[in-house]
Amino acid sequence: MDAGLKRELEQKVRDGERLSREDGIALYESDDLAWLGGLAHEVRTRKNGDVVHFNVNRHLNMTNVCTASCAYCSFQRKPGEKDAYTMRIEEAVRLAKAMENENLTELHIVNGLHPNLPWRYYPRSLSELKKALPNVSLKAFTATEIHHFETISGLSASEILDELIEAGLESLTGGGAEIFDWEVRQHIVDHKTHWEDWSRIHRLAHEKGLKTPSTMLYGHIEEPRHRVDHVLRLRELQDETGGFQVFIPLRYQHDFVDMQDGKIRNKLQARTTMATGAEALKTFAVSRLLFDNVPHVKVFWVMHGVQTAQLALQHGADDMDGSVVEYKITHDADNYGTPNKLGREDLLELIRDAGFRPVERNTRYEIIREYPGPDAERRESPQAMRF
Repeated sequence: MDAGLKRELEQKVRDGERLSREDGIALYESDDLAWLGGLAHEVRTRKNGDVVHFNVNRHLNMTNVCTASCAYCSFQRKPGEKDAYTMRIEEAVRLAKAMENENLTELHIVNGLHPNLPWRYYPRSLSELKKALPNVSLKAFTATEIHHFETISGLSASEILDELIEAGLESLTGGGAEIFDWEVRQHIVDHKTHWEDWSRIHRLAHEKGLKTPSTMLYGHIEEPRHRVDHVLRLRELQDETGGFQVFIPLRYQHDFVDMQDGKIRNKLQARTTMATGAEALKTFAVSRLLFDNVPHVKVFWVMHGVQTAQLALQHGADDMDGSVVEYKITHDADNYGTPNKLGREDLLELIRDAGFRPVERNTRYEIIREYPGPDAERRESPQAMRF
């Protein structure tokens, strides 16, 4: 990058001036990751100090049966496939209750777009889960699922959200966003929920008082300009509603064979590699710099690996997604080597090891408990290498 442009971008960031589309593309073109990460770290420190937020959550996927066949997805199954499943509500409650002693604060629920389940299944499932775990927040359903519910119920998204909120919904999930630009989206998404409906549904949720996450799936066939476009669309919607609490870059998972039946479901595999660790860190940094009106940027360690997740905390991220025990969306197939579980103590150690102070939060980013930061004596004395 030209030294003059670098100084200009630095000044914009330090003056709190909003970066443009051209600025975002220029940042992606920079090969100075240390400079880029340092600039993003300035912004995350200005917003969140030395804190890294985390929560104790569990994922629940009540069905993997899905009408869509999105090009990147290893999770979906068609009706009648050997390992297709749909839980009875009683089974979902039983599984959720089994997690009760882990002091979780959030249940994260995402499903396939089941062609035959009735609409009533969904609010009833939330209602029963809330009765079973009254102190646990229910973060459930993507905008794609809400759009699907409109189709199967004949209700509007507004009516659907009202029923789900009454049943216990506290937040939508951020899924279904992937990449909004149609140039890319038409090749990766096999359902009808695109930017217009995704944004409409999150706008409605924000109007009803829900705070929601936003996401971006990167590292497949998109280019940096598509990532910039994606973030700027979200930034504009955030200007309007103020309802996004966090932005979550999700690294596309490449090179898998499903362990259950040996099928390769990733239709992008022959055309892609997978974002390197450096590209991941650049994506976090540019996202933090562009998305100036969202308070938090989260690194989902399941999709990045633990070490890259720690480094992301130095490149703009201030939130490390929770102590997931089972994440079927990628762990059904990814062969990537991330652990299936990190408990509260694991997360505390990872955050401190990266040089930050852990703060446990709930779904609405209200602080539950603050923990001591890194042990200075431990950091200054030689430590055995960890493998």
